Amino acid sequence: MYNILVVDDEPLICKGLAGLLHGSGLGLGAIHTAYSGQEALDYIRIEDIDLLVTDIQMGEMSGIELMQQAKMIKPWVQTIIISAHETFQYAQMALRLGAKDYLIKPLNSEQFLDSVRNALLKMDKPVPPIDDFLAPEAEHFQMEELGPEKSEGLKRLLAGSALAAAGMATEEETLLHCQLGLRGPYFAVIKMKLDLPSEGESAYSAKDRRLLQYAALNIAKELLYKEWKALSCYSEEREISIVLQWNEEEYAELDINKINQLEMFGRSLHHYVHKYLGLVSLIGISQILKGTEFLTLLGQQANKAMLWGREDGDYHVFYYGDFNWHNYSQDPSSEELTTQSNRIVESARLYIEENYNQKGLTIHDVAKKNHVSPNYLSYLFKKNTGHNLWEYVIKLRMEESKSLILNTDLRRYEIAERVGYESPEHFSKIFKKYFGVSPSELKK
Repeated sequence: MYNILVVDDEPLICKGLAGLLHGSGLGLGAIHTAYSGQEALDYIRIEDIDLLVTDIQMGEMSGIELMQQAKMIKPWVQTIIISAHETFQYAQMALRLGAKDYLIKPLNSEQFLDSVRNALLKMDKPVPPIDDFLAPEAEHFQMEELGPEKSEGLKRLLAGSALAAAGMATEEETLLHCQLGLRGPYFAVIKMKLDLPSEGESAYSAKDRRLLQYAALNIAKELLYKEWKALSCYSEEREISIVLQWNEEEYAELDINKINQLEMFGRSLHHYVHKYLGLVSLIGISQILKGTEFLTLLGQQANKAMLWGREDGDYHVFYYGDFNWHNYSQDPSSEELTTQSNRIVESARLYIEENYNQKGLTIHDVAKKNHVSPNYLSYLFKKNTGHNLWEYVIKLRMEESKSLILNTDLRRYEIAERVGYESPEHFSKIFKKYFGVSPSELKK
């Protein structure tokens, strides 16, 4: 039984699509509707959503942004985009970000249900055997396979020299840039380390370990997009390095936050490596810099990001820009890491308590104020306080709304507005889920 969330800022379209799904005979579970991106994110956080059907243009938050945020919260959520615009750029962007389909309004009922059916059928696929990921001829390879010589060259570039670490490439490194096809001019590096016991401590033979590493890289290739022109190499034992590059036009694309996109890729990569291979991985993501001369620096950033994993063993995807590295003359100690984490959480808690009733408040707003990524902030907040970050926002809103219902004569829409909800209907749904009774029932 699959649960579906339909999102459109036109209530009639939402209700019409929900009606079609109810009468489709597809054997669906719950079908939720939301009229804005913010409302949809509440459902994604608190409900078990499998498929998101969203309009692409909805006021403050676009369907593309909603899709990105949904994937970061729950990497397994699939998406179908609907749009009033038959614009190639929108369609290309949606499909590149992993949308299962892009449908043009007005929707044909059968076409819509076929699209939903196809998306659900793909979700229902059995877990592929490991051999599917090991086959060199697999059709889904999208990342360029480097021969041994080029692979070694990329490895040397990322390891770099003292000059390269300072952003000044040597003559040999400049030649390698050309040979490898590193044009950019924008680059990022992602490193992944598989959690495998050291040789001699496990049943994995050297050949098994190489095959698992190869299988993990294959999963990365399946998740990556052709437009990123990625190159990869095995940088160290159990470690994979991926260099991503964008040209000026790709980097300037509207509606896509590149760092969010990299983190979405990292979280999906960890999820599917664990799902298909049964392995935990540690993933470090660099910043995005302009110029091939910064490749060594980007490789070092990805390595530093993974350092945080020694303190946060139950978190797996780390972005270099989340941490104040400039505060440390050398790699920080465990105590320093803990102190910084506590400082971030306390600052976020105070910001939430001062702004929970702000309309359109998002985890991204809280994260931006604290200079960390939304997912890492959510992880730290839960680890340090025992509360899910967004559940804490809802808790403050619900306690305030309960007090207003019991102690004032304000109407439902006035209370909804005071505690930060655009829609009285959405407020009522969240209130009933939280307290088990509706606002009017509590008032009585």
